[in-house]
Amino acid sequence: MKRNMVGRRDFMKTSLAGFGGIFFLSTVDQRPEEKLIDVKGKKQKLVYRTLGRTGLKLPVINMGVMNSDNPNLIRTALDSGIVLLDTAHAYMQGRNEEVIGTVIKGRARDSYMIGSKVSLPQDRTTGRYSDGATEAEFLKKLDLSLKRLGIDHVDILYNHNVSHRESASYEPVLNAMAKARKAGKFRFSGITTHTNEPEVIHAAVDTKFYDVILTAYNYQQKHVAEVRDAIARAARAGVGIVGMKAIRGGYRQTPSVRSSAAALKWVLQDPNVHTIVPGFTTFDQLEVDLAVMEDIRLNDAEKKDLQKEASLPGLYCQGCRECLGQCVARLPIPDLMRAYMYVYDYRNLAMAQDLVLSLGLPSGVCGECDLCPVKCSSGFKVKEKMRDIVRVREIPTEFIA
Repeated sequence: MKRNMVGRRDFMKTSLAGFGGIFFLSTVDQRPEEKLIDVKGKKQKLVYRTLGRTGLKLPVINMGVMNSDNPNLIRTALDSGIVLLDTAHAYMQGRNEEVIGTVIKGRARDSYMIGSKVSLPQDRTTGRYSDGATEAEFLKKLDLSLKRLGIDHVDILYNHNVSHRESASYEPVLNAMAKARKAGKFRFSGITTHTNEPEVIHAAVDTKFYDVILTAYNYQQKHVAEVRDAIARAARAGVGIVGMKAIRGGYRQTPSVRSSAAALKWVLQDPNVHTIVPGFTTFDQLEVDLAVMEDIRLNDAEKKDLQKEASLPGLYCQGCRECLGQCVARLPIPDLMRAYMYVYDYRNLAMAQDLVLSLGLPSGVCGECDLCPVKCSSGFKVKEKMRDIVRVREIPTEFIA
C-alpha cells in the first residue's frame, strides 16, 4: 500500500486558513485505512495508519501512560482497541513501567506494543549532554526498564528529551542503542523532542539511524509551520511519526469534550502523523479518544472551538527558548515551565519534582532580580511562575510518591 505523505506545497494547497493562523486540511484521508476489531463482543471500525518503514499498523490514537497509575484504565484501553503503550524509564520514578508490567503480564506479546524512553544528563540551558551521559548508563537504565515491565524487549526504544542537533547524533547513545538492538532488547529506534522540534527532527533524519520520531505537535505552536515541514521531510524518509502534546499539554486546559477531540483531530489531519499518544488518566478521557479513533474528521463546530482557543496561552510552553538569552541567571526556563505544567495541568507532583531537582538550581531562584528582564512570547509571567514551581523542592519525596 502506498504511503500517503503530504509535503509543504500540497499541505498548503489543501488547507483553509483560520483565525490565528490555524489551518484545516480538507482532503486528507478521504478513504482512511480502517480495521474491524472486536471490542467487548462488538465489532468496531478504527482508523489505522502505518508507522513509516517500521511497517507497524497502529490505530491513530494510542496511550501515553505517563500520568496513569490505574491498571484498570490501562487494561480497558487495551481491551478497547489501543495497541501501543507509551512510557519511560523515569516516569513516576519507575512505577509507571511497573504498573504496565502488571497489566501486560499474561497477555499475548503480539497483542500490544510498548514504547519506552531513556534519557541521560543534559545541560538544560544548551540541550547538550553532560557528565554522566554514558553508554553504560543508557544500557543500565534500559535493562532496569525491561525488568520493571517484565518483558525481554520493547517495540520502540527512544533517545529521550532531545533539544539540540548534536544530541541526536551523540555517539554514546547511538552505540548503546546499536548494542541493545543487536541483543534483541528493542525492535525499532526512536527519538523524542519537546523543544526545538524542527532542528531535532531534521537532525534525526540526517543520522539515518532512527525509525521513529515522537514530537510535540499542536495547533497552538507558533512555529507549527516549521514543525509540519520537518515532519513531512521525516515521513518522506520513511520515519514513523508519533505526536504528543496534541491537547496543548493536557485535557484540563481544554474546556470541553468537543474541543479536546478537536485538538486530537487537528493533529490527525496531517497524514504524515501516524499516531498520537495523549496522556489520558480517566475513563471519560479514554472515551473521547476512542470516539476520535473511529472518526478523525473535524466538523465546523470543532473548527470554531479551535479558532476561539488558539490565542489563549494556557499552560503550554512553546519551547522557543528565546527566554534563555534574556535571563541573566541562565535559568532553564523551558524546563521549569514544563514542570509547572506537570503540576497545574497533569497534577503530577512527582514528575515535576524529579525534573526540578535534576536541574541543579541555585537556592534562591529569581531572588536577585528586582525586575525580571525576560519577556515571554506567550505572555507568561516568568518570574512569578518560576518562584512558584521551585517550591516543589521543599516537599519530602515520601509525601509525593
